[in-house]
Amino acid sequence: MTATHTIALRIYRHGGPEVLTLEGAPLPPVGADQALVAQRIIGVNYIDIQHRSGRYPIAEFPAILGVEAVGVVQAVGAAVQGLSPGDQVAYIHVPIGAYAHARVMPAERLIQVPVEFDLPLIGTTINRALTAQYLVKDSFAVRPGCTVLVHAAMGGVGQLLVQWARALGARVLGTVGSSDKRQAALALGCEAVVLSTDADMVAQVRALTLGEGVHAVYDGIGGAMFDQSLHCLRPCGTLVSFGTPAGPIPPLDVFRLNQMGSLYVTSPSIFTFIKTRSELQRRSDEVFAALRDGTLKVAPPTLYPFAQAAQAHTDLQARRTTGSLGLQVG
Repeated sequence: MTATHTIALRIYRHGGPEVLTLEGAPLPPVGADQALVAQRIIGVNYIDIQHRSGRYPIAEFPAILGVEAVGVVQAVGAAVQGLSPGDQVAYIHVPIGAYAHARVMPAERLIQVPVEFDLPLIGTTINRALTAQYLVKDSFAVRPGCTVLVHAAMGGVGQLLVQWARALGARVLGTVGSSDKRQAALALGCEAVVLSTDADMVAQVRALTLGEGVHAVYDGIGGAMFDQSLHCLRPCGTLVSFGTPAGPIPPLDVFRLNQMGSLYVTSPSIFTFIKTRSELQRRSDEVFAALRDGTLKVAPPTLYPFAQAAQAHTDLQARRTTGSLGLQVG
């Protein structure tokens, strides 16, 4: 018999970490094209904080946060092919709902995880690795000889961007939020690292490029950093703005891009790039290949017990963490 209930972390209003409430929640029946997944590791991402706080408003309460998890298939619908109970699967998915012990999912959105991979690593990496994949392959296609700037180089996505851009032949500059992260960013593959808090951060970046500026900036910070990123670009450079934990991006007069050197700005969403099953599979295969051949080296994640999700949110929001975070079920 298929389970009808699960344990979940639900919220009844927007607010701080304290609004996360551990309680029982109903599970819908498994439809013909769906699968029931017993979740093992649930990724904790900054988008979860954005949903919880109301930066990205939630339309209906109570709600379960989370977009990423890995687990084991427990049951599949009658129309599902190529997926069986016992298979290891991961996903990144909206609508939100990953903060639960079990979840019923559309089978076509599940990614089969090769058996050689560690579930905690994949459960906290698939979202950021797929993000890094489309950022370096599509948003700005990294090529040999180009110079890119990666903000928050020791962050979850930043670490993967540095490694993947280096593997594609780029010269990689990085920024970090504190001096204690500088050496780690250099060891990861940055040629030079600048403190993002330095008043002359832009001048330092331009000096490292002999005044020319970089071909692209990967900005997952937002807020006031957006304008500084524009000033780091060379003519015809590209600003890839893919996150705003520092706050909303100020209004932009598009004609400024003309005046600053015919610049490009893009604000990509992962869900555009994995919209179809074929794209999700192709990009996931690239991620697994990059992990397998050592292009991407990922440190073990920081794991919190499921019931301590509020602490995970607090630590992530305070930037007390490096790398990826996850909630461990059981």
